[in-house]
Amino acid sequence: MKTILVDAINAFVIEGEGVFNEMYKMLEQYPNRKIILTGANDEQMVMFGLDKMPYEVFTLKHDPEKTDSRYFETMLKHFNLEVKDVVYFEHNLDAVKSAQSVGINTFHYDQSTKDVEALKKFIDESLSK
Repeated sequence: MKTILVDAINAFVIEGEGVFNEMYKMLEQYPNRKIILTGANDEQMVMFGLDKMPYEVFTLKHDPEKTDSRYFETMLKHFNLEVKDVVYFEHNLDAVKSAQSVGINTFHYDQSTKDVEALKKFIDESLSK
């Protein structure tokens, strides 16, 4: 069963508001493992509430950032995952390109429109492959 990789800030977590409840409810429809990906350091983990998430959280504390393909290579190795076993959504276009560069099926999530339906369609299609 594929793992759903979840972008933290500006996707799953809305700065100043906390967990984006509509997205959380949509993700809960899937029995798949979910891992929240962030670059947050220890201070940011607390500031954004990432220390109290409903799913596992992975960070490399900005070393490197998600815009560097080494972030995703390290994350996959850490969880013993293969690119074919994950789907990912991310708001930062440079991080999307970084994840795609290592072969991760990645959806660019537009944080301004918050189109959870488009995200759900991507996840549905990706999980059925």
